[in-house]
Amino acid sequence: MDNYNKLTPEEERIIIHKGTEPPFSGKYYKHFEKGIYTCKRCNTPLYRSLDKFDSGSGWPSFDDEIAGAVRKLPDSDGIRTEIVCANCGAHLGHIFFGENLTPKNVRHCVNSLSLNFVPEKDIHLQVAYLAGGCFWGVEHLLKQLDGVISTTVGYSGGTKENPTYDEVCTGTTGHAETVKVEFNPNVITYKDLLKYFFEIHDPTQINRQGPDIGTQYRSVIFYVDETQKKIAEELIHTLKDKKYNVATKLEKFEEFWVAEDYHQDYYSKHGKTPYCHFYQKRFD
Repeated sequence: MDNYNKLTPEEERIIIHKGTEPPFSGKYYKHFEKGIYTCKRCNTPLYRSLDKFDSGSGWPSFDDEIAGAVRKLPDSDGIRTEIVCANCGAHLGHIFFGENLTPKNVRHCVNSLSLNFVPEKDIHLQVAYLAGGCFWGVEHLLKQLDGVISTTVGYSGGTKENPTYDEVCTGTTGHAETVKVEFNPNVITYKDLLKYFFEIHDPTQINRQGPDIGTQYRSVIFYVDETQKKIAEELIHTLKDKKYNVATKLEKFEEFWVAEDYHQDYYSKHGKTPYCHFYQKRFD
């Protein structure tokens, strides 16, 4: 991994040697333009402007991160919790809890020198809607991909408006447990995203995934346009040529209903790993 951006000596002091810039000195402390903050070292998206707030601390503050983008580590001082870029390990700053500064009660205290900023006008994200069994596992694995900006679990493909989890589990609403994926096509293409999707669940299973059985666990790609549909068809054709009896359905996207809060980032919150999803290479 030697393709990182070149750093100035002061940036190296902060990012590599875990230093801290003086308070009120960073260019992003009072910066509130809409966009995304990325890692200075590797360009990985880390924070959204909508999660930024003025904490009065003298450093850029955020009360949430882009899912999977930041790792929390015990600080060498034995007291604080360090935050680093999950992709390259660049030192960002520290995270604090219990200050009651925002409803989320979390503060990511970040050095400006650890960040770059991409204005909203220069961001052209795309969206995919994918169902492949329990959405906990699908989300957990998809959000680890470079270029995936955010993931949200919910329900698509059914008839009832704004269904609850309990209603979906009855199998009477017609919904599939679905993950909404926002991704940067300059980092990962829709085709590569779908390839990975086909490799983290078993696309040959009908109305189930591992021990989970029911129509809500069916494998579906909800395409938003004809381009996505064509790419999905091509990949399914490739898998069938490889003798996979693909059961994945293609359905035109109609609506996505966000699932209850306790389902979002489930495995990250509970420190567990998927029980019926794992990576199995299927493409050359």
